[in-house]
Amino acid sequence: MTDHLTVVDHPLVQHKLTLMRDKGTSTAGFRRLLREITQLLAYEITREMPLTTTTIETPMEEMEAPILAGKKLALVSILRAGNGMLDGVLELIPSARVGFVGLYRDEETLEPVQYYFKAPEGLKDRLVIAVDPMLATGNSSAAAVDLLKEAGANNIRFLCLLASPEGVARMKEAHPDVPIVTASLDREINAKGYILPGLGDAGDRMFGTK
Repeated sequence: MTDHLTVVDHPLVQHKLTLMRDKGTSTAGFRRLLREITQLLAYEITREMPLTTTTIETPMEEMEAPILAGKKLALVSILRAGNGMLDGVLELIPSARVGFVGLYRDEETLEPVQYYFKAPEGLKDRLVIAVDPMLATGNSSAAAVDLLKEAGANNIRFLCLLASPEGVARMKEAHPDVPIVTASLDREINAKGYILPGLGDAGDRMFGTK
């Protein structure tokens, strides 16, 4: 664990990740596990959200109780696989604003190509969490963060299921101010930009496509 990278080694996270890696896991099972594991990872990535206090009445007495301060966070899904992580975080923080970054990877160059961008207003006043199950080459992730910064975001964190050393290094080079939270730092990426040992294409496994 470093300031830039946090690997969540909680037993439940690791157990669910193993089930997701298994190629025999069904599409429905993969989606359910992704939602569950995202909630556990979201617990870690939101650990330092600022708190203030409010006066409430318990059944026993009045008290000053902690409550989240300021504007709620913004979740930004890196399409399409990021959508599988949205529900998990939204169940915890239903008031979060949601944005989308559409990027696809050119299979020849492995470079990202943008086709869609829609973000909530006021990103400069919000904690922005970008979600994508896979941090592989890091090119798409870095490009997505570029877009968010251009839109005014200045407090960004990146949440992913798996990361490669190459992807982490690329993100650290491009955006050293963006912490990464993941369930696993895998061994490497192959020539096609897939994480090894990985879990295959997260979007295909989530949506049942090939």
